[in-house]
Amino acid sequence: MAIIAWTLIILSFIIAFVGLVYPVIPASLFVFLGFVLYGLFYSFAELPWWFWLAELLFVILLFGADFLANAVGVKKYGGTKAGMWGSTIGILVGPFVIPVFGILAGPFIGAVLGELLVNRKGLRQALRSGLGSLIGFLTSVGVKGAIQIIMILLFVIVVS
Repeated sequence: MAIIAWTLIILSFIIAFVGLVYPVIPASLFVFLGFVLYGLFYSFAELPWWFWLAELLFVILLFGADFLANAVGVKKYGGTKAGMWGSTIGILVGPFVIPVFGILAGPFIGAVLGELLVNRKGLRQALRSGLGSLIGFLTSVGVKGAIQIIMILLFVIVVS
């Protein structure tokens, strides 16, 4: 039974890391699923209240990092709300429209189209906004990956 438990726990953590680059998968929920699976298979008593509080704060940080990195990336390069919305839509739609490269091309193309369609600032500014969106997305992936690693390391420390 222990093999099944740890297989499911580790699988949920792996899916969480896939969710970093494939935003349709709710990464933080899969990290939490690993903790809940541990509690169900073993005991929730082994995971103290401060563990749950710390992990909840990390989840809030994950959501904040995701939004902030995209917004800062687009804004820093002169983009507007239209660019941010376009980027967000591109992140979600890109992987389905352009299978392998869509995760990188989606936010860029979405931000460019958003700027061109709504603000009409010109192609050069729209491309800058797209670049900012791409940089923001990549920064977000790095920051969220680091936070998820910390979350899992805290879990490993607590249960070992």
